[in-house]
Amino acid sequence: MENMIMKLQKYIEDILGYVMVIVTIPKQELGNLPMYVNEIYNLYRVTLVDIHFVLVEYKDVDVFSVSQLEKHSELISTNLNQKVVLLAEDISALYRKRLIEKGINFIVPGKQLFLPDFLMDLREGNQNAGRKNKTEKLLPSAQFILLYHLLHKPITEQLENNSFTQLALRFGYTKMAITKAVDNLVYNGLSSVEGTKEKYIRFVGERSELWNSALSLFVNPVFKKVYVDEKPDGIFLFRSNESALHEYSDMNPSQQPHYAIERSKFYDLQKKGQLINPNEQEGAVCLELWKYNPEMLANGITEEVIVDPLSLYLSLRDNRDERVEDALEMIIKKYIW
Repeated sequence: MENMIMKLQKYIEDILGYVMVIVTIPKQELGNLPMYVNEIYNLYRVTLVDIHFVLVEYKDVDVFSVSQLEKHSELISTNLNQKVVLLAEDISALYRKRLIEKGINFIVPGKQLFLPDFLMDLREGNQNAGRKNKTEKLLPSAQFILLYHLLHKPITEQLENNSFTQLALRFGYTKMAITKAVDNLVYNGLSSVEGTKEKYIRFVGERSELWNSALSLFVNPVFKKVYVDEKPDGIFLFRSNESALHEYSDMNPSQQPHYAIERSKFYDLQKKGQLINPNEQEGAVCLELWKYNPEMLANGITEEVIVDPLSLYLSLRDNRDERVEDALEMIIKKYIW
């Protein structure tokens, strides 16, 4: 038993470069779990970086059953409020295939690591995959959630107390979209997840630490720019680009008015014929089609009708105008540091 745990710790350190902390769960902490669970498995609490889960190991490998393991994993997860991972010295190719098909987390030290709940799948012969740099960019929905967390500090705790279902209702996304967004944040080491039946996001680090960790992962919120001859009527628009910089810095607004509009709203206006001479070259007004809702992030940040400062920074950070660069520097000093 101890030998298997040592093999596991060495395997994780070799492929991921992290130390895995493993502690046996005392019987008195097993709560309402049936006695037979403790008779079938050795149970451990595990910490791997910011991930926490329950490790289960069969005491007698001859009683191994995928269907039984699936039921027991759900039972253990519900009672101990953590994900479950199977530890095995060896599993046949057929059983491995069935575990993967059912999405069951498992580790076979030296051969395979399959953790779909933690977005890792490192197979035999590809053990260096665990060392890859996390370069996946943030999904617009994930960026929206992270920026909301960074900007609306007074209600951060409230955000983390909202389940995925509540976040979907709050932000106008589907629950599936929220799940994918949080998975994206977890993959990039910016958050973790707690809960089983109802899941909750937990951000990793303080504001400046989170911002710096995500800086290379952020995407430009602007999908594309469209020029029109008149500002559309009947829709609430937020000033953006250089039209918004004066609120966050001492830079004067540009002569060309810029407004942010969520792209779904733009296409709705376009479908209804409410845009005058839309084109991608020139016009009296520039509409920036945003990948997420600019209004929800901006509300409560300033008294002006302008986009939020962090999205504004990300939309202009490639601008090489010294005045713009100085203005962006002022934004970071004010809202991050």
